[in-house]
Amino acid sequence: MVVVGAGAAGLFCAAQAGQRGLKVLLIDHAEKVAEKIRISGGGRCNFTNRDLDPRAPHKHFVGQNPQFCRSALSRYTPADFIALLDQHGISHHEKHKGQLFADRSAEDIIQMLLAECAKGQVERWQPCSIKNTAFLASSADAACAGSYQIDTTRGPVSARSLVVATGGLSIPKIGATDFGYRLAQQFAIPLVERRPGLVPLTFDGDAWASYAQLSGLALPVEISTGTKKERMAFLEDLLFTHRGLSGPAVLQISSYWQPGTPLSINLAPGTDLPDALALGKARSKKLIANELATLVPSRLADTWAQQSPDWQRPINEASDKALAKLAEQLARWELTPIGTEGYKKAEVTLGGIDTRALSQQTMEAKAQPGLYFIGEVVDITGWLGGYNFQWAWASAFACAQALEK
Repeated sequence: MVVVGAGAAGLFCAAQAGQRGLKVLLIDHAEKVAEKIRISGGGRCNFTNRDLDPRAPHKHFVGQNPQFCRSALSRYTPADFIALLDQHGISHHEKHKGQLFADRSAEDIIQMLLAECAKGQVERWQPCSIKNTAFLASSADAACAGSYQIDTTRGPVSARSLVVATGGLSIPKIGATDFGYRLAQQFAIPLVERRPGLVPLTFDGDAWASYAQLSGLALPVEISTGTKKERMAFLEDLLFTHRGLSGPAVLQISSYWQPGTPLSINLAPGTDLPDALALGKARSKKLIANELATLVPSRLADTWAQQSPDWQRPINEASDKALAKLAEQLARWELTPIGTEGYKKAEVTLGGIDTRALSQQTMEAKAQPGLYFIGEVVDITGWLGGYNFQWAWASAFACAQALEK
């Protein structure tokens, strides 16, 4: 069998299949192995999330059918991957909200995956590019019937099974390409439209000018998008940038945000702003900005107070109406992004191989025997915080268990 893509899903699938006794060749065009693992989680790799509930994947995964990943996630859980780390003596810690990181370095996880591949006698060709792939449904040579003929820069290969673990379009500078999507199209496998996910959002330059001075400021917020049943909200840190907004809150909401629709941000979650400002008015003679700085970061308080002459005076001289308006704007800051920072800054790719075309038990293409898709190339995208890695491990495991010797 051949696995294309030596990232999280590809390495893990190759190792698991090799250890089951299959002859495995792993191919990747990049110079360095698993570069996305290496840079993930600030170089510590947020390899899974303890809070993942395999029975309710829609809580932490997006896609046209998040339920698709239920079978794989229930058969290979965060506890299973943690056990593998323990076996290799890799210490780890929980940051917050179930997010697990390697104590030392993401490099430890890459070395563990390579050691697991070695244990399964996996052969790896890297760097090596695939020039052409053909499926021989029937052949004069019976041994070649039902096999994939793969033409690579290191020569031709024939395989009964072809596993595509080529990831998405995110972070092209470390080797991301559309190879997996092109291969799917070659075999008439439907795709769901791709767009950047877990990505910073940008705003109109002129409208953003007054906020650009806040670049570098981070604070906890509640951020939401959508209405009624479609509403999604996160309580996370927000980061102001020169061009817009980033930080965990924005990366999370970006997977749910629809272009042209507004975001609503509460800049002081957990604070009753009308009450706090009314109290300030009753007992303080400080400027509104100074009083506000006890509730939100002072740079934010100054920027906000500058937006109206009504807010540039001592708080005891402000009208109740002006203070109510200030409280309302801080608790429900509504703004509409003009777009995202794109694939160069996106952590993942939304969309991909349509899950209706795949078996949720095995990841095999229903209409194309022996062709499998795993990991990020599939239309399953997890939340920030280790969920995408767990999908990579679980989909790789499901596929490896299904491969015939």
